[in-house]
Amino acid sequence: MATAIQAKPNPVKELHQIGQSLWLDNIRRQLITSGELARLRDEGITGVTSNPTIFEKAVSGSTDYDEAMVQLVRDKTRPADMLWNLMIEDVQAAADVFRPVYDRTRGKDGFVSIEVGPTIANSTRETIKFAEYLHDRCSRPNVMVKIPATKEGLPAIEDQISKGNNINITLIFSVDRYAEVVEAFLSGLEKLHKRGGDVSKVASVASFFVSRVDTKVDKILAEKVNATGDPREKRALEQLYGKAAIANSKMAYERWKAMFSGPRWERLKKAGARTQRCLWASTSTKDPRYPDTYYVEELIGPETVDTIPPQTLAAFREHGEVRRSLDENVDVARRQLRHLAEAGVAIDRVTHELEVEGVEAFTKSFETLLATLAKTAREIRAGKGPRQWYSLGALQPAIDAQLARLQKDDAARRLWAKDSTLWTPDPAKRQEIHDRLGWLDVADKMLEKAGELRELAVAGRKLSDVVLLGMGGSSLCPDVLRNTFGPVVKGHPRLHVLDTTDPATILGVRAKIRIGTTLFIVASKSGETTETLSHFAYFFEQAKKNGKQFAAITDPGTSLEKLARDNGFRWIFSNPPDIGGRYSALSYFGLVPGALMGVNVTELLERAVEMEHSCADSVPADSNPGVWLGAVMGRLATQGRNKVTLITSPRVATFGYWVEQLLAESTGKEGKGLVPIEGEPVGRPAVYGDDRLFVYIRMDADPPNRAVRALEKFGHPVITLTLRDKLDLGGEFFRWEVATAIAGAILNIDAFDQPNVQESKDNTKKVLATFKSRGRLPAADSVPAAKAKAGLATLLRR
Repeated sequence: MATAIQAKPNPVKELHQIGQSLWLDNIRRQLITSGELARLRDEGITGVTSNPTIFEKAVSGSTDYDEAMVQLVRDKTRPADMLWNLMIEDVQAAADVFRPVYDRTRGKDGFVSIEVGPTIANSTRETIKFAEYLHDRCSRPNVMVKIPATKEGLPAIEDQISKGNNINITLIFSVDRYAEVVEAFLSGLEKLHKRGGDVSKVASVASFFVSRVDTKVDKILAEKVNATGDPREKRALEQLYGKAAIANSKMAYERWKAMFSGPRWERLKKAGARTQRCLWASTSTKDPRYPDTYYVEELIGPETVDTIPPQTLAAFREHGEVRRSLDENVDVARRQLRHLAEAGVAIDRVTHELEVEGVEAFTKSFETLLATLAKTAREIRAGKGPRQWYSLGALQPAIDAQLARLQKDDAARRLWAKDSTLWTPDPAKRQEIHDRLGWLDVADKMLEKAGELRELAVAGRKLSDVVLLGMGGSSLCPDVLRNTFGPVVKGHPRLHVLDTTDPATILGVRAKIRIGTTLFIVASKSGETTETLSHFAYFFEQAKKNGKQFAAITDPGTSLEKLARDNGFRWIFSNPPDIGGRYSALSYFGLVPGALMGVNVTELLERAVEMEHSCADSVPADSNPGVWLGAVMGRLATQGRNKVTLITSPRVATFGYWVEQLLAESTGKEGKGLVPIEGEPVGRPAVYGDDRLFVYIRMDADPPNRAVRALEKFGHPVITLTLRDKLDLGGEFFRWEVATAIAGAILNIDAFDQPNVQESKDNTKKVLATFKSRGRLPAADSVPAAKAKAGLATLLRR
């Protein structure tokens, strides 16, 4: 494993010079107990926000809470009480970590937020009652209770401010609603001051949500772009992509400046009151067309807070640029909002829908979390075993040593920070590796597109067949989904995966489908895959050049994207460009075919996010499922056990194909690597040498596997991974991607380049170019048989 290179100056601290605080939009127990949260505090993070969705991912996607859960079950605690006990304990502990910041800033910063239950968002009385309960239970001066900015929440906000409680107002999308929130804050302060209360001790932030506005507005714009035949109108609409959220936020800041000035505010300020700061929430980038730090860099200004998730924080630390941008080009922002209105985009309607959807999303997460806790409690009572089991015998000390080394080298954090030195010290590789690690948070980005994917699935019901035209990494995940969930999901089209140029196979697919009711998906990251484009040419002719029977999945700006637009494709999916083919399972390349064939891709992504949180940078190596598996594979490979032998439950058998390519293509280079063995019948233990590591992927309902048990008893290293159901494959895609990256680091291999793959593509193009120009294939290099005799004999003896 390569040694870390000294990091560049941290832009997080540069924000403080402008007057903006940066908070972390994440909380989980391991983040606190590992010391990671304290480290982030020391690097300039000055607070934490949380919500039901964050807690749901933290609890369902980790083992952090297992010990506490066992005790709560023993105490016969109800799931709802378990939930609040766990959340309050985390918030109290996090508040203690940030207490020095609170004291140093005299109560301006260092806050940790906890939200009232979203199920009471539309009840003023219940919100007030529960907000006071949380203040009392948390019992920390630097805890803020979050109250949604619904109509019913506004009186509760005023009430709590008037009682001197710190409040974070959440789910604000519109400027008008923001103005109502500020009014509630000011009225609450006036009531507190009138009663003789100390207004100087009240802190509040108004959480204005950003990127979700663009997600919804861009979708409306895309529909209008597709509907117009006027090139000028099309260009004008396209220029408005990605503009609504920033413009909307700038208008909120302008309102902030207006409302925190004048005689009314000056009276409160004289009494010691602090402004209620704007907090920019939902600032992670959801669209691959925009920079990953877009919503951070464009909203930097004094007297504001930005709360960002770990992935965005890592990106901002790595290449973020700091400038006072919030009050730049305000007139341009007004003009953009005017143009949106003229184009028929009703921002007021958009923001109202987002408020309703936000409450619904948090409510769903809350209810899912309760169900998860109830299920976990039942499993604890039933004495159910862990989902990961291993028998490593005498190899365990070597694995423990490797895990300790990974922990010391900060491997998980360097992975999430996209630090290329984890794999190679070569500075020339830095950007290339960075541009291949988008898979780390793609599940989060794709969850933002869940509604779009559900609409796609509904539209697909009218089709009889879907044919995926793709090669290698673009086709393997869809093939796994087809074989695992198919071949046909009731009420949805049959999925065919065409990843070969064999004429008989192509004609076989043609014979099975009804052309008029078939959708063809042209999938190529580069947009230039020769085989895929030849597939397209053939089926485009067969479909009589009807572009509405075609969809494209490719990186932004490729020649395939242009071809799709020029030929009027029904759908064009721009995939995040920082993902390689074999790591693309949880991107559009895997999800679009899956959604069309009827797979519940939303739940598949939820399981992936669970695993993502289990593999987070704050999780120690010995508790991190992806890092742990990578450590075992990598360390044993250095000891000669490089044959990773996959044994899979029949119900998920083809998942092994995908793992096989991932491992082979990622690590099989530079004369070393892992050798995946898939589909081999399990033999008697004695027939295997000391070059094997067995990984058994089983379903929870599977009966005991005697052959696997025999391998364990014989002393072979065996890892058992248990899936609750088929949708757990979402988590397994992610686990194995992390494991492959970590194994590559241990073997000093760049797990993301593909020299032989690219070489093969280049050679194919040369052969085709020769055939096109000369009418025949190039002559193969050859030697006379007599001269080859000695070499052949030597080869056969080996």
